[in-house]
Amino acid sequence: MARRSPSRSAPDRSTDRSSPPAGNADHGSSMSGGRTRERGGRSGRGHAASSGPGYWIYGHHAVQAALANPERVIHDFLATREAAASFETSSRKPQIVDRERLDRLCERDAVHQGVCLRVEPLETLAIPDIVERTGPVLVLDQVTDPRNIGAILRSAAAFGAAALLVQDRNAPQESGAMAKAASGALDIVPILREVNLSRALQALQAEDFWVVGLDAGGTRLNGKSFAGRRVALVLGAEGAGLRRLTRETCDEIASVYMPGDMESLNVSNAAAVALYELVRPV
Repeated sequence: MARRSPSRSAPDRSTDRSSPPAGNADHGSSMSGGRTRERGGRSGRGHAASSGPGYWIYGHHAVQAALANPERVIHDFLATREAAASFETSSRKPQIVDRERLDRLCERDAVHQGVCLRVEPLETLAIPDIVERTGPVLVLDQVTDPRNIGAILRSAAAFGAAALLVQDRNAPQESGAMAKAASGALDIVPILREVNLSRALQALQAEDFWVVGLDAGGTRLNGKSFAGRRVALVLGAEGAGLRRLTRETCDEIASVYMPGDMESLNVSNAAAVALYELVRPV
């Protein structure tokens, strides 16, 4: 299959006039990179009482995955007496606190399950760092809801994706809400943050990735047709879809098969369906 033939010169971001997504509306299912340590300058949306650098991760699965990740810098580990029983085999023991303290530290309405960690954001990778990893690469074009990104990370881990690539300026930073929705996958699937998404896609193409945009009007996504090829799957923002330059840089545009009465899926659900189609046994 020949690549589409948009200009291979790096597109100028200044020509991309697409507006950022206005909210977190559902997205059509047919819609849908040197390592840098980022220390202490970014915090989650926790209460001011959190004190110190980093942000709070909460929930059993997210905390267990962070504790098991040797790359994760951990400052504090807090748990209620009941929740601490689930971490008896951990090499790091929690400080026992009451549930009200966790309620104050975590984000509003956070389901912390009696346990949280104050951590540093993980190191971000670059495209050369993930080329040798197996599985497809997921690319998000201005997906802004941290819970959607967390859910996408969870699907990426479940289906063996190599990495998640986002545009740095228009994607949220790590947060407790993202980690909770990812259910541990934030510490499993590496994240790449790139300034210019179109140039990042071209860099993936130079590494022999076939770039597939998930968007309306595309051909039916068929995993068998990608046998023997590395795929970078691009999903657009909630409600807005792929932006023009992103769409033009893709090698092909595809959509997932939906025989039912619904015309759209949330972006995280569309990502799960598309990933399954790409990795399912032929």
